[in-house]
Amino acid sequence: MMKLMSFKDWWDAARPHTWFNAVAPVVVGTGAAAYEFIPSLPAALLALIVSMGLIVGVNYANDYSDGIRGTDDDRTGPTRLTASGRARTEQVKLAAFIAFGVAGVAGLILAAWTAPWLILVGALCILAAWFYTGGENPYGYRGLGEVAVFVFFGLVAVLGTQYTQIGSISWVGLGCAVAVGAISAAINLANNIRDIPSDTEAGKITLAVKLGDASARTLFTILTLTPFAITLLLGAAWPPTLLALAALPWAIGAVLVVKRGAQGPELIPVLGANGRAMLIWALITAGALIAASPMWHLGETIPYGDFGYSRHLPAPGM
Repeated sequence: MMKLMSFKDWWDAARPHTWFNAVAPVVVGTGAAAYEFIPSLPAALLALIVSMGLIVGVNYANDYSDGIRGTDDDRTGPTRLTASGRARTEQVKLAAFIAFGVAGVAGLILAAWTAPWLILVGALCILAAWFYTGGENPYGYRGLGEVAVFVFFGLVAVLGTQYTQIGSISWVGLGCAVAVGAISAAINLANNIRDIPSDTEAGKITLAVKLGDASARTLFTILTLTPFAITLLLGAAWPPTLLALAALPWAIGAVLVVKRGAQGPELIPVLGANGRAMLIWALITAGALIAASPMWHLGETIPYGDFGYSRHLPAPGM
């Protein structure tokens, strides 16, 4: 007999603790755009809708796909609507498609406004989100989940946000993309470290299962601390970005929990700690980059780039 659903069940299944993965790349991508020239708030908002639609969609899609395979039958963590029987499988699948639809519509508007070829990128993002655990041969069951997170919620999300605002990408944007992609992948890895026993039993071969517990925890440490190594590089070009090291305590706290061998439910707080570290890092880095933006010097000729060049920034309407 199906249990009564509640709003909290749907909310938990959307996995709000993962939403940092969607917000942080748009925030820091906007900062990277501002560092080069004038950011676009409408483009940033559309990018955020795309990113949020994808993260919610992939969470419901995972709930559906893992649930019908039986992978979630013995799993710790948030409510699984499909596996728990709290929702019919078609309802969870529909929820995923609605979220993907919202992301798709926002993406179409953004692509039409900026670069139509981005429609192909958006389509690839949606396909990647579905086939993470969906289809007959999901790549999430082949140890490629963290790679996908790094690519789509790191490189694509950050550089896509920057490109749609200023029509180009930069080394600063690339550094920010690597930073966010790495710690975002670390969050996914922590989730999979927690589920090594149940995933192994269910035949879900995640990267954590492939590497083994000890090696997966070492990789988690490297990925979690990557943004702070990037901060040191960014700081060489613009010292105020070093303020982002303020997020380091949350990251170190997560690393200490993982390295001391926490298991099962003990690893759940790590997801939130790393998520907060990522968002705080992104907000501070973006703020520092925006403070250096040429948009504050419209109508002036200012130094630009690393080679002593300068350029004249026209005043509005010129």
